[in-house]
Order: sequence, then structure tokens, then C-alpha cells
Amino acid sequence: MSDFSDANGVSEVFSLQQGTAPLLVSMPHIGTEIPAELQAGYTEEALRVEDTDWHLHRLYNCLPVVGASVLRPRYSRYVIDLNRPPDDAPMYPGASNTELCPTRFFSGAPLYKPGHEPGPEERARRREAYWQPYHAALAAELARLKALHGFALLWDAHSIRSHIPWLFEGKLPDLNIGTASGASAHASITDAVVQACEAAPHISTAVNGRFKGGYITRHYGRPADDVHAVQLEMCQSLYMQEVPPYAYDEALAWQVQPLLKMMVSGALGAAVHLYA
Repeated sequence: MSDFSDANGVSEVFSLQQGTAPLLVSMPHIGTEIPAELQAGYTEEALRVEDTDWHLHRLYNCLPVVGASVLRPRYSRYVIDLNRPPDDAPMYPGASNTELCPTRFFSGAPLYKPGHEPGPEERARRREAYWQPYHAALAAELARLKALHGFALLWDAHSIRSHIPWLFEGKLPDLNIGTASGASAHASITDAVVQACEAAPHISTAVNGRFKGGYITRHYGRPADDVHAVQLEMCQSLYMQEVPPYAYDEALAWQVQPLLKMMVSGALGAAVHLYA
């Protein structure tokens, strides 16, 4: 049975594995499928979904150990971007942005054949069919964890190629920690994540730099309501090939996985301490 089928074998748009810790890890851009009925409108290159957050579920091998819940979508960000607001407001005004239903690659090139871009009705349909179920599950799982533990920590996991001129100049720092400029998580949680990074000084780190956190971090991270959210945008060069076929590099990943565990565990430990 697929990860994206329920007990009756019915296809779903997301997979949720419930854990025991007050921690939910969301991976909103790990999906790789494009529904068959939509494929004809995309360019041939788009069907290779190059802007996927490749292999994160494999990379975050620490999550069962720390007891995290894990939420993953089935479908590609090229269908709908689960980390964008439902009204499609730009996340980074004044910079290059991708939309709720993206029409361009990270290179700026078009995803769709001419005249096949989704119109208002199709965008609304996708929002209802794909975006809403994921966010309903995310909100429900945070509520469950908060009811059990008195608080919840959301870790929004992302990865990206280290050089994308259309989105940012030069090379991106290896690890990009975002807490909506401090609004989505208690400062002690951010400090714990940064402190974990200090164990690997050869890996560059930025806090609330180019990536401050997308819609998920900004919307759900509400420390006053005992829900804290951290986004990590990491360079894919740390664990995989950044060019086709986007292969996972076991040797590279093995080097960074202990650091990821320290970061996630540090954030969780800081959150637990807040409510002890």
C-alpha cells in the first residue's frame, strides 16, 4: 500500500505519521507527482519537477528517534505551493516570488506551455483539492500535540539548490534558519538551533536572512498561543547532487545528519524547557 493511501486503499493528497513528542515536521515541497489530468499543460521539462525538496524524508532519519510527527504531500509544488498563503500574497515583496500555483521554474522559465497556465477557477480548485487538506491536517496535528503536551513545535523542512540567480545573488548559506524575524518562535528555541550549528563551523549559517520562513512558519508560529515554528532551508549541496538525476549522496548525508538531529533535538529541548 502506498504512503498516500488510507486503510481502504483510497488515494490521499498527503501522508501523516503521528509521533509521541510535541513536534511536527512538515515537508511541504517533497511531493513529486503531477496528476495525470494536468500533465498535458506542462512543458516536458516541468514534468521532471526539478525544484523539488529532494530526499528530505530520507535525510531526516532522526525523526522516529525523537518521536516526531511527519507530514508530507503527495503532489509537486508545481501543482500548488503549500507554503504560500491562500490569497497568493507575495511572501517577499520586492524580490522574485513564486505563486500559490507556480507558473515558473526557479530559473524564471515558464512551467506551462503557452496558454495553459491555470486561470482563477483552476487555481481555486487546486486550493480546495490540495492546499486545504494539507493545512487542515497540519492544524489538526498541532492541536492534537498541544492538547497532549501543553504546547507544540513545528519544524518546516526545506531544501534548495545553492545557486539560483533568479531568487538570490551568489551562493546561499548552507543552513538558513527562519522564524519570521523572531515572531514565530521563542528566542530560546532559535538560540538552541544556532548553538547546534556551532558544532559544525565549516557549514555556513544564516538566521532570518533571505529565507525568514514562508506561510507555514508565519501563520502557525504563534508563541503566545504555545505553538512555535522554525523553518530550515538547507542547501542541497550538503547531501545530494544538485543536477539531474538529483541523486542522494549517502556519504555527504551521513556527515550532515548528526547536525540535523542536534538542531531538531535542540529546538525541541528548548521548547520543553519553556514549559517545564
